[in-house]
Amino acid sequence: MAMLEVDNIGFRYGDGPWILKNVSFSVEEGERIALLGPSGYGKSTLAKVIAGYVEPAEGKVLWNGKLLPRKGYCPVQLIYQHPEQALDPRWKMEKSLFEAGPLDAEVVKAMGIRPMWFDRWPVELSGGELQRFCVARAMRRETRLLIADEMTTMLDALNQAHIWNVVLGYAERHRMALIAITHNKALAERVAERIVNVPELNRVKVDRSDL
Repeated sequence: MAMLEVDNIGFRYGDGPWILKNVSFSVEEGERIALLGPSGYGKSTLAKVIAGYVEPAEGKVLWNGKLLPRKGYCPVQLIYQHPEQALDPRWKMEKSLFEAGPLDAEVVKAMGIRPMWFDRWPVELSGGELQRFCVARAMRRETRLLIADEMTTMLDALNQAHIWNVVLGYAERHRMALIAITHNKALAERVAERIVNVPELNRVKVDRSDL
C-alpha cells in the first residue's frame, strides 16, 4: 500500500470548468517525485488539494489507506512559490515560525535563520529569507510528505541551491517523501527519482497560470 494515494481527483470552482479531472498517482514512503509541466494544467491546485487547503469535487486523497487527516498537524505540508502567501503580514517572524509548535532545530540551523530576523516583519526580509522561514516551518519531524510548489523559482541561484540542498538532505536522512512541482525539467531530473508528466496526468487544459 502506498503512503499517499491520489484517487481520481476532480476539481472545479462551483459550476465552472474542470481544472483537474480523473487525476490519480501515488507516493511511497521516502520517495521523491516531480510533477512536471507548463503553467495552466492545475499543478498548484493539485498541490492545494493534496495538502487539504481545498476539497476536491470528485475523488479522494488517502494516507496509508485512510482519508488524509485534516485536524491537528497534517503529515503533508505545502511550500508555496511566493512565501508571502503563507505568512500573515500582521505577525512578526517569530510568531509565524512557532505558531504550529516546536520546530526541528536541525532545519532552523541548516536554513541559516538568524535570531535577529525573529523580531522583524515579513516586509523587512528578502524573498530568500522569507522562504527559508517557510521551509523551516513546514519541515517538522511530523512531516512525512513535503510538497514544494515551484519553491525556489523566484529566488536567486545561491538561495535556490541552498534551500534544495537542505531539503534533499533532510528528506534522505528522515525518509520524508517529496513532491516537487515544477516546469523546469533540469530541476525535476535533479531532485526526483520519478517524473510525472502533468499534461498526461491531467488532460484538462486551463488558461490561468495561478491555479
